Amino acid sequence: MSRTARLREVYENLPLPPGQLTGLALDFILDRIRPAPLPGFRSLHRFAGSGLVLAGVGLNLWALAERRHHSTGAFVLEQPEVLVTSGAYALTRHPMYVGWWFIHAGTGTLSGSAWVLATLPAAVLAEHFGVLREEAATAAIFGQSYAEYAERVPRYLSFHFRKTG
Repeated sequence: MSRTARLREVYENLPLPPGQLTGLALDFILDRIRPAPLPGFRSLHRFAGSGLVLAGVGLNLWALAERRHHSTGAFVLEQPEVLVTSGAYALTRHPMYVGWWFIHAGTGTLSGSAWVLATLPAAVLAEHFGVLREEAATAAIFGQSYAEYAERVPRYLSFHFRKTG
């Protein structure tokens, strides 16, 4: 496969959730119109924001690699061949959305904009309804195996604490 073909495949399969793109744009615009700085030290914003962006990019790349690994032919993100339940998909049923949430939170934090505290939840809520439609379509394709997967793995993120002793 040529380099151009590989780049085209990556671009065509790049998950760009409209809610997050809109939220990021709004955060940028609102911060220019009416700055609302985050409290605290700028160096802390940069450190935390960079970490969140890197975590989000990493999670997206991990999820894309896992999906690609399970594809037999031309990789098409929106047309899954098999139900992927390993890698990032063992932590969350929607690792790419979660990755974008980290990117959104990180970008706002990195820029020191408190607007991210409003734009991120609004973007997540807007996308949630699309996620529900995606899940219904996936359940229709994969049936019982998806139902069992959904039972085991949280939709987004979950922190389980086990009692010891």
